Amino acid sequence: MKTILVPIDFSATATNASNYALALAKQYGIKRIVLYHAYQAPISVDPMVPTVQLLDIDLMKKSSQEGLNQAKAALELLNSGNIQIDTFGEYNILTGGINELCAAVSADLVVMGITGGGAVTETLIGSNAVSVSQHSKLPVIIVPPNAVFEKINKLVLACDFEQVEETTPMKPLTQLLEITGAELHVLHVNTPSKHVIDHSFENMILDRLLKEFSPTYHFIENESFTAGINLFSEKNKIDLIITMPKKHGFFDSLFKKSHTKKLAFHSHLPLMVMHD
Repeated sequence: MKTILVPIDFSATATNASNYALALAKQYGIKRIVLYHAYQAPISVDPMVPTVQLLDIDLMKKSSQEGLNQAKAALELLNSGNIQIDTFGEYNILTGGINELCAAVSADLVVMGITGGGAVTETLIGSNAVSVSQHSKLPVIIVPPNAVFEKINKLVLACDFEQVEETTPMKPLTQLLEITGAELHVLHVNTPSKHVIDHSFENMILDRLLKEFSPTYHFIENESFTAGINLFSEKNKIDLIITMPKKHGFFDSLFKKSHTKKLAFHSHLPLMVMHD
């Protein structure tokens, strides 16, 4: 792992995420961080005048670069000098070209903060961080506003034990475990809305896939999937939560309550999203 991409919007949450990315890079010998800002022209419509006014693109570009320069300067104050910090801004939609952008800067991991919350935001609108994690082919670490980097000694993998061989992203998961040397816990939360199912066969398959990492398995009951993971993580001093969201259709991802989305908004720990 050589490069971390950090999308930023110049908020305090984004600053915290970039600080987390720098500490992560220092801990695991990652050599480069790319601070990225996507900007768009806000559209304002005067109801009395049927015209749309757009801000000057050059002005937005200049403002974006100034913000990136300030963010880089602040991060350099925490940098020991061993990590290269680059900036990249463009007129674009953040989620639209995330995979092309990651390829262009040779990123291995995306780290970004999450803001927002509330029923409307979580259920319908979502967050840039959640959207990026849905579209990115790379693992994405979502950093809560007050999270501080801690050396990753313990990981918990949230697993539903359904089609684990087809849906477990072994390459990024293996890479993470090899880099961190962390203790792996696999957690299944059964909620009252779900029927109790025998997971022994899928458990056996996952154990074969992860055999070299000697995972510990946990099966708990909780009214809430999110609360169950948070309580388990606090009790067991977990440093990073890993979730593997299944692929759904557009309307499912937009209107249904996703476990990953709820975790992103309500976890106090960083959340890593990996795709199959």
